[in-house]
Amino acid sequence: MRDEIAARRAACTDSFHGNGLVRPADLLASIDADVEEDLYGEGGVVADLEREIAELLGKPAAVFLPSGTMAQAATLRVHADARSTRTVVWHPHCHLAGHEGEAYARLHSLTGRAAGDPARLLARTDLAAVAEPIAALLLELPQRDLGGRLPPFDELISQVEWARERGAAAHLDGARLWEAAAGYGRAPAEVAALFDTVYVSFYKGVGALPGCCVAGPVAEVAQVKEWRKRLGGTLYALWPAAASARALLPRALAEMPARMEHARAVGAALAAVPGVRVVPGEPQTPMMHLLLATTTERYVDSAKRLAESDRFWVWPTAMVTDDPGTVRVELSVGSATLRHEPSFIAETVGRLL
Repeated sequence: MRDEIAARRAACTDSFHGNGLVRPADLLASIDADVEEDLYGEGGVVADLEREIAELLGKPAAVFLPSGTMAQAATLRVHADARSTRTVVWHPHCHLAGHEGEAYARLHSLTGRAAGDPARLLARTDLAAVAEPIAALLLELPQRDLGGRLPPFDELISQVEWARERGAAAHLDGARLWEAAAGYGRAPAEVAALFDTVYVSFYKGVGALPGCCVAGPVAEVAQVKEWRKRLGGTLYALWPAAASARALLPRALAEMPARMEHARAVGAALAAVPGVRVVPGEPQTPMMHLLLATTTERYVDSAKRLAESDRFWVWPTAMVTDDPGTVRVELSVGSATLRHEPSFIAETVGRLL
C-alpha cells in the first residue's frame, strides 16, 4: 500500500498542501555548494545556524539537534534535573505524550501530567487544579491537534506566570513557532521571550531537511548539547541538515504574513463548500483542519482518482473521527498553497466528497 501511494505521488505534478511536491533533489539543492562543514557538531554551518537562531529568538545560546523527539525530552530532563520534581505539565495532545513512544519516561524518568480538556486549548484555570510541584510547563504553539489554534497572548502570559510562581521552567514546543508568530502578528523573539527554552523545527513549515534547534540560557543549552551526544545525536557531520535550514528559513519567514492572509481567505472559501467544516472557523495560524462529510473509503477513492486523472496530489488518506461519516485532514498553508487561488482549493476539496 505504501509503495502504491508513493508511486502515485511521484506521478503527480502539483499540490496545494504545505510546500508542495518537494522531491529529494529539491532538498539536496537547498544545500549551498560552498557550505562549510562541521565536525561532530562543532564549527562550520552548524555553528552559524546556532548563532542565527539564538539571535532570531532573542536567546543567549542555541544548539542544533537531528530530531525534535531527542531535543524536547532532553530539554525537559535538564529542567527536571535542576529541581526537586520530575513532573512536566502539558496539554492532553502534547506530542511527547502521544507520538514519541514514552521516551520522556523511559529515557529520562520524567512524569507527564496532562491538564485541561483534549477538545479545547489549555487555560490558566486548568493549571490551577495542579497542586503537586512541577519541573516544567510545556506549551505547544500553535496547538496542532486543534487545527492550529492559539491562546490569546494575555492568556499565554498568564500561564507562563503560573509556572514561574511555582519555580518551574516554561518550555515552548515551537515546532510551528514561525506560524504562531504570524498568527499573533508578532516577531518570533517576542513570543520566545516568554519562555526559558524554545524548540523550533526546520522541516515542517520551513521545508528544509530534518533538524531542529533548542534555544535558551547558556548553561541549559550546554546540558542539552551533552544529552545530544549521549543520545547518539552528535553525528560525525550535521552540516547537510543545518545548511538546508539556514538556506530556506529566511524565505519561509518572509512568506509567513502572506501565508497567514492566504489561510484566512482559503478558510473562508472552504467554509462555503457543502460538507466541509473548517476548524477553527477562522484560521488562527497558516494551518487548519477540515472535517469532510464522507467515509474513509470514499475519501481514499476520491483522492486516488484525483491523482490519477489530474496528476494532482492531496492527502492520500484521511484521519478517522468519532463520526463514521466524517473524516479529518490537516491543511498546512505553505509556498505551494500560495500558488493556488482559494476558489480552486475549495473546488478541489469539494471533489473529494
